[in-house]
Amino acid sequence: MESQPEINEKMRATLVDWLVLVHTKYEFSLETLYLTINIIDRFLALQIVPRNELQLVGITAMLMASKYEEILAPMVNDLVLLSDGAYCHQQILEMEKIILRKLEWNLSVPTPFIFLVRFIKASSVPDQDEAVQNMACFLCELGMMHYATMKYCPSMIASSAVFAARRTLNKSRAWNHTLKLHTGYSQQQLMDCATLLVSFHCMGGNGKLKVVYNKYCEPQRGAVARLPPAKNLLTLEERIERIHIDENIEKKKRKML
Repeated sequence: MESQPEINEKMRATLVDWLVLVHTKYEFSLETLYLTINIIDRFLALQIVPRNELQLVGITAMLMASKYEEILAPMVNDLVLLSDGAYCHQQILEMEKIILRKLEWNLSVPTPFIFLVRFIKASSVPDQDEAVQNMACFLCELGMMHYATMKYCPSMIASSAVFAARRTLNKSRAWNHTLKLHTGYSQQQLMDCATLLVSFHCMGGNGKLKVVYNKYCEPQRGAVARLPPAKNLLTLEERIERIHIDENIEKKKRKML
């Protein structure tokens, strides 16, 4: 973001929030969503993008990811409608060429989702635990929205999401030898990233960007977003700050009533 004169972290978060909504509307696979965000972030690291073209980059990245991951990709004209006519058919195709050239046609990349699938399986042995899967996916998608998470590598984010999910669900032995063997990380190595993901969970229902939170409030995803976050992972200072935030929210609600 330091190289982008017109774009900041909040704009990126707003774009990701909207793309999650589009992704849900089209019922794309999660691989498509994660690859879309990966394409956007790698492109922004290489190319200065004007503010009025950020959404164009986003919908073009989703078109590229869906071509790579889905059986049926959306029509370009459908994406034109999604952008409310802000961009035409030709602009999307031109942006696709620009992104592909900048990325040197490299779309085979390790996203957090690739690791998440494997680590969830390791976590759920001997029986499949749908709650852990939903919670880990929820935390991982929250992490994907926030720029602060980008300092961690994909396998670290996925491992931390599984660890934080197990702590949130009060699983016995949140991190064990099997998970350490499969992920390559000890519990201590995951603490910083896991704490960050839990802090996002604490703020999930607040603010304007609620698409991911609302998505995982749905019964078919176990309504895991409504579960109390694993606040025992947070430091004392973060807990105090969280209490103050909750108190301010309650005060605002009382005033509205």
